[in-house]
Amino acid sequence: MVTHKIDLNSVFSALADPTRRSIVEKLTRNRLCVNELAAGFDMSRPEKKK
Repeated sequence: MVTHKIDLNSVFSALADPTRRSIVEKLTRNRLCVNELAAGFDMSRPEKKK
């Protein structure tokens, strides 16, 4: 069995951000690709390297 040590302070700190909470909520309802997930948020996405 694989076990991971979780730093709960880091987890709760990340989830304190409303955008991150919304992302997690969306992912609990549907499987979404990155573009579908980011579509509802005002955020930049990495550009493809040429």
